[in-house]
Amino acid sequence: MSATQAATAPAVRRPARSTGPERRADRRFRHWGLLLLLGWAAQVAVRLWMSSRQVMPVATPDETGYLFAARVLTGGPEADLSYGTVYRGGYALLLLPAFWLADDPVAVYRICLVINALISAATLPLAYLMLRRMRLSRTWSYALGHATALLPAVVFYAEFVLTDAVLPVAVFGWLLLTHSWLSAPKGESPVRVAVYGASAGMVVAYVYASHSRGIILMVVQACVLAVAVLCRWRGWTPTGIAAAAMGAVAYAGMKLNEGLLPRLYPGGDNNLAANLEWRLTHWDGYGWTLSLGTGQIWYQIVATGGVAGVGLVTIAVVAVRRGTPPRLRVLALAVLAAIAGIAFATSAALPVEWRVGNYVYGRYLACVTPVLFAVGAAVLLRATLRTVLWATAATVAVTVMAASVVQWYAGDLLTRYTYTLFDFPETSFLTWNWSSFHLWRATLAGLVLLGLAVVAARLPRHGRAAVVGLLVLVNVAAVTTATTEISRPLSRNLAAYSDLRDSTDLDAQRSIALDWNIPWMLRLSQFYWAWNSKGTMFDARWVPPPQADLVVLSWPKNVPAHMTWRNAPPGWRIVASRRTPEGDWVAWRRP
Repeated sequence: MSATQAATAPAVRRPARSTGPERRADRRFRHWGLLLLLGWAAQVAVRLWMSSRQVMPVATPDETGYLFAARVLTGGPEADLSYGTVYRGGYALLLLPAFWLADDPVAVYRICLVINALISAATLPLAYLMLRRMRLSRTWSYALGHATALLPAVVFYAEFVLTDAVLPVAVFGWLLLTHSWLSAPKGESPVRVAVYGASAGMVVAYVYASHSRGIILMVVQACVLAVAVLCRWRGWTPTGIAAAAMGAVAYAGMKLNEGLLPRLYPGGDNNLAANLEWRLTHWDGYGWTLSLGTGQIWYQIVATGGVAGVGLVTIAVVAVRRGTPPRLRVLALAVLAAIAGIAFATSAALPVEWRVGNYVYGRYLACVTPVLFAVGAAVLLRATLRTVLWATAATVAVTVMAASVVQWYAGDLLTRYTYTLFDFPETSFLTWNWSSFHLWRATLAGLVLLGLAVVAARLPRHGRAAVVGLLVLVNVAAVTTATTEISRPLSRNLAAYSDLRDSTDLDAQRSIALDWNIPWMLRLSQFYWAWNSKGTMFDARWVPPPQADLVVLSWPKNVPAHMTWRNAPPGWRIVASRRTPEGDWVAWRRP
């Protein structure tokens, strides 16, 4: 009797007492289940410690967009984020418990980070399950699962209220469920097969409700469903159930986001779709799209010390190699299509922002980085020396070619454009430089780490332990330095530049109006501190301030604070003024 048959057989056919092998299997299951639970708890603790000093959103406007969306969903005041990127409501749904439990902005923010930690830590058990399906032993699947869950692409973004905290878990879940749906044997329960397909569809539809990257995953999943029907791997009924579940959740997400738009973007958004359309219909646009997408792939390889590159090469080989089982080939092609779709679609839609992150950026593909890393690490541990050397050589070639494309297209803009430290947590660690970007130095450092991993894996004794230890050590060091050098200083400095709580009773302000001429980081931060106030925008150069309880104006150089509002209504007074590296402002309060 197969394991599936044993699990579904009627109770009357089971012996009254388990046999010796069955009891031992049950004990092993409980043992590894407990280890996974304890490992998940440890991963939660790591994330909570890393984010312990975060008190406010600093990855603006993204964090504030999701926070204000959740606030609106719980009946709170609106905020004016007009002409910015639309931040969807799917992720905001996960944050609702924070708003039910607290009403102070800092308390809400910290609870949101706890929610992030609880979800992000699920990367460990999901990576474990995937590695087990790649035929690694339980011990090494568990060890590599921890290394995967400690990637900066997973941990660092969990320190902020960003969809990137939960998308890696969603992508892992989608792949595992789709694999189960495609590969279920003929004797599998039809109900179970339907659950696999419907769950995979709902996961990608939820990603669509949370971020535009989900559009790519939905297209890929639709193609997988179509191939499964055409090849007669799955019948119309289970495929229809999977498609219907995906469509229903996507429709609900679309309606959710349509309801948020007028309440958060009354003046409209920044119309990224227009960028996408132009770049896909003009030759210059193709140059931008292809080069920036290549820069994203370069970043994933280098940021993981080349291991994700080994994973990418391996998946590509599985997709094209003769003899690959057809269903596995389709899944490999789905992963490659998701990577290419996300990299090039996000590049095509990206506005010109005169920053280095336009040309090399890791965040958009961070949702698939753990998958590539897990595959690459598994190859290092269990493949033959010849296979490992071939995969390593291919990774080096791809990395150098990708870096050459970035250098050719971006050129000296990599040193002339604005360097935003938040965009480069891994490469800053690899080059030990937190003030500028170095393409070739980062490339060399990443490939050196890959070489060390290959050598460690081939040590005559304890080679596997050595490579896992190396990967864990590098990931922990990169996450720790990213936290101490990037996230904590950002939070500390921005709070000092923008916090109004010591100057006025923000709870008493029904509405706050912000001058468009104040830098956007300060504007959105002050919206955040005035948590219970409705936020609006105006241009103080042309439009008089609207009727609000608190008005914050830009403070020009060489102008006294009291002259920032020459025609202030009687009784209005200055409650705070600050000159900061981010910008200067003066706050006026109604009597």
